Amino acid sequence: MVKICCIGAGYVGGPTMAVIALKCPSVEVAVVDISVPRITAWNNVEKHVCEADIVFLSVNTPTKTRGLGAGKAADLTYWESAACMIADVSKSDKIVVEKSTVPVKTVEAIERILTHNSNNGINFQILSNPEFLAKGTAIENLFKPDRVLIGGSETPGGQKAIQVLKDVYTQWVPEDCIITTNLWSAELSKLAANAFLAQRISSVNAMSALCEATGANVSEVSYVIGKDSRIRPKFLNASVGFGGSCFQKDILNLVYICECNGLRELAEYWKQVIKINDYQKIRFVNRVVASMFNTVSGKKVAILGFAFKKDIGDTRETPAIDVCKGLLGDKAKLSIYDPQVNEDQIQRDLAMKKFDWDHPLHLQPMSPTGVKQISVVWDAYTTTKDAHAV
Repeated sequence: MVKICCIGAGYVGGPTMAVIALKCPSVEVAVVDISVPRITAWNNVEKHVCEADIVFLSVNTPTKTRGLGAGKAADLTYWESAACMIADVSKSDKIVVEKSTVPVKTVEAIERILTHNSNNGINFQILSNPEFLAKGTAIENLFKPDRVLIGGSETPGGQKAIQVLKDVYTQWVPEDCIITTNLWSAELSKLAANAFLAQRISSVNAMSALCEATGANVSEVSYVIGKDSRIRPKFLNASVGFGGSCFQKDILNLVYICECNGLRELAEYWKQVIKINDYQKIRFVNRVVASMFNTVSGKKVAILGFAFKKDIGDTRETPAIDVCKGLLGDKAKLSIYDPQVNEDQIQRDLAMKKFDWDHPLHLQPMSPTGVKQISVVWDAYTTTKDAHAV
């Protein structure tokens, strides 16, 4: 029996391991995490890591808030800590699989950590197996993935490790859906995929501003564009901007990598995707204020929906935060309704600084006062009652 241990029981590790356990009867799966509330039913991290043949690393890689690369580079603190622990407790050869979205060449750093911290002459093979899950449909994406990407070294040992992981996935994924590459291609492919998707959103949002200036209808324009077989319609709906834990973080990471490699023009190109996204949110707030005689001071504005997309409770990088902060800055009174997001989370999001949501700081208790101009209600009709704008 192959034994798998996944370090990290969050949005990626939890669903991925649940599906592997369901689909692979010959695989024993353990999930461990440093978060006590998240893993109350599990314990003994080191025991499972020691016994595993394959160790998935699905730990957080937040954007750095200070130091070199602050605001763009990925913080690999949790990665390094997990790698050191693997090296310390391992007593047999292991395949270590990076599941988190990480900068290109992270494997080299992890390999050094594993090699230098292990005193047992153990052989570690490292693979890159980035996730391509959409929030709200993760299990469906795992059941029927459009592709599974596995990157490994081009040595005999690396190729053997790729085959071991491939054998796990082929128990339910068609072999022609599994793509194998070198390590660097796999690491960069995840950043590239998210950058391209975010680019499409920023492109249509930029077009929406031009449509409003010229009298064109952005819905009609995006429909025409989407009928082009080379483009297709996905991610072409104009909106307030993209949100979620991946797009902005991964593009900023890509910008930092370009800068570090002396590719300033490329860095500036990808920065524009973020700038258009920020511009779209500011433009939306300005339109709201302008439509209400250029002031929302003391006026009730109803906000229907706070998560970054429908049918989920995930508020990470949701455009609603910037919209609400913009309106609060003009002294509006906000009434917010989202059936999947609780009041504590909304108050926390609106009180946080940028990027704090991705660090343990966001789990600390909030002061009981919250933001006084905000009321969070659990009924859409109450939210909109007597509102000046919805």
